[in-house]
Amino acid sequence: MISSCAKLDLKLDYIVVRSEITTKIHLSEISLLLIESTAVSMTTSLLCELSKRKIKVVFCDEKRNPFGELVSYYGSHDTSAKIRKQIIWPQEIKDCVWTEIVAQKIRKQAELLHYLGKSEANLLEQYIGELQIRDKTNREGHAAKVYFNALFGMSFTRSMEHPINAALNYGYAIILSLVSREIVANGYLTQIGLFHDNMFNQFNLASDLMEPFRILIDKKVYEFQPDKFEHEEKMILVNVLNQEVVMDNKTQYVSNAIKIYCKSIFDALNENDVSLIRYYRDEL
Repeated sequence: MISSCAKLDLKLDYIVVRSEITTKIHLSEISLLLIESTAVSMTTSLLCELSKRKIKVVFCDEKRNPFGELVSYYGSHDTSAKIRKQIIWPQEIKDCVWTEIVAQKIRKQAELLHYLGKSEANLLEQYIGELQIRDKTNREGHAAKVYFNALFGMSFTRSMEHPINAALNYGYAIILSLVSREIVANGYLTQIGLFHDNMFNQFNLASDLMEPFRILIDKKVYEFQPDKFEHEEKMILVNVLNQEVVMDNKTQYVSNAIKIYCKSIFDALNENDVSLIRYYRDEL
């Protein structure tokens, strides 16, 4: 995260950050570069190298909120072939994969509520059993209302202006950017979703795939219950990416778990087999 006036350039595979002091970081150690200040300048050579190495770059506005990101034209050597596959994925497998994603999201929400001793977890588990293909009865929406009210109180809504919502939105934006990076890196288009189909959203597919990882942000925001949302709170959420989770009985950082999960989603879609999807396990 670059939070103050600085100049960023490239030197021998290192990003060089020149501000009050000069810092060098090898590009192999970076998965996400967050430019939080508008008083930052970057060389084109650095931007090109970041793109080649599939390092996600997220830019913030004058209010220090994410507003855009660097997306490479070419994420994979066989992008054209991948996109042709994506366009003709059968609706049946897309619906099945989306339903599995929704079920996993609600399951993660229920796990968090169980961990916190909230009785509403039982209702969420009931919703999982009621899920239909493509969630025709909107169990996801019902679960979300019960879930957020259980976490933050009956008066809480996701539309209200509050530091909690600011923190949630910021954390979700970080997760979205990591998922979109993996979509592009695998050679697919972020615009064409499985369920999300907003003509104004260029990240429809990332909006679909990110759902099970939202709960990591929810848990962190619940833990520190922000009454303000400034730099310190943002750093807490960015560091969620360095949190460890379990995947296939191996410990992974969240950023790497997202990579493995996204690849498994594409395997499931291309092989018409939802059993190929691999999910993380958070040691609550």
